[in-house]
Amino acid sequence: MICQGFVQNYSGLIATRFFLGLAEAGIFPGSFYLISFWYKREEAQQRFTVYWCSVLTASMFGGLLASAIANMDGIRGLSSWRWIFILEGIATVAVGFAAFFLVSDFPTDAKWLTEDEREWVVTRTAIGEKSDQSINARTLLHFFADVKNILAGVMYFSVVIPIYAFAYFAPTIVKTLGYSAVNTQLHTVPPTAAALALCLIMAYLSDRTGLRSPFIGFGLGLIISGLAILITVHHTFSAQYAGLCLVAMGAFSAGPIIICWYVMSLDGHVNRSIGSAWIIGFGNTGGIVATFAFLAKDAPRYHTGYSILLAFVCLGSLATALYMACVWRQVKRIRANDPPEEGRRRYF
Repeated sequence: MICQGFVQNYSGLIATRFFLGLAEAGIFPGSFYLISFWYKREEAQQRFTVYWCSVLTASMFGGLLASAIANMDGIRGLSSWRWIFILEGIATVAVGFAAFFLVSDFPTDAKWLTEDEREWVVTRTAIGEKSDQSINARTLLHFFADVKNILAGVMYFSVVIPIYAFAYFAPTIVKTLGYSAVNTQLHTVPPTAAALALCLIMAYLSDRTGLRSPFIGFGLGLIISGLAILITVHHTFSAQYAGLCLVAMGAFSAGPIIICWYVMSLDGHVNRSIGSAWIIGFGNTGGIVATFAFLAKDAPRYHTGYSILLAFVCLGSLATALYMACVWRQVKRIRANDPPEEGRRRYF
């Protein structure tokens, strides 16, 4: 990140972006992986969502921070855009340095807990001790032989596309409504703020009710409703803006519930390590689709882009229904042989 502030050509930019992606790839799935070992299923969604909301918070304040750094243009002979990379990179290094000392991998590794407290956390989460089993080709083949893992990847992929589309093109879409550059940035904040509020509300209700799929379905329904408005309404700002808000609220609220539902349903360290990497890694390829969905030649209606998003969200809805059916079958089989304890509940 810091080195991007000193690049002199396109090749240098590509090189720094490559290493940024290489270093960044494990942070999001790794964080969810670690969080899953500290909390029970009925309290995990709120924790997953709070971490997820850091992305929304960054989206809301990122523009304001960039505007402030823009005033540093010319300091030390560097352009303002270079200072954005340098300062944000330095902040990231500082957080990483602190995390090395403050973040514990697993409850069994937490030196700030007593031996009894470590055993208590492991027992209440019902995940067991760390496994020494290695991940190899056979392990991966066995993992992907389970259709639930494929369906989970499709679920998350289907909401990541509208998430990236909103992040990339919301300012462009708002600008087509006739607003200046400053007002365009300001108008992208309310949809993000509404999505943040809905994320927290749905996380709380999901943990309280012990349900996941109805809230995912609600989020997907909001996306479809928003896209339907954006496809059909072209001359009313309030309706188009409402559609944009619905897409943001639905996509950002469904995302963390999908991740929590899937990761917390995986048993064992090996499955959770592969699963968390798989769902985030495959899902984030949706950003590639979003990048090419909204083309300049389709402005201002972007009918093709909205149609692509709508198709993938419908696919995600189907994947959600199939995943729920698979989980239901699995739970019925488990309950028939061994009625689950509270810590082993599968949420639907």
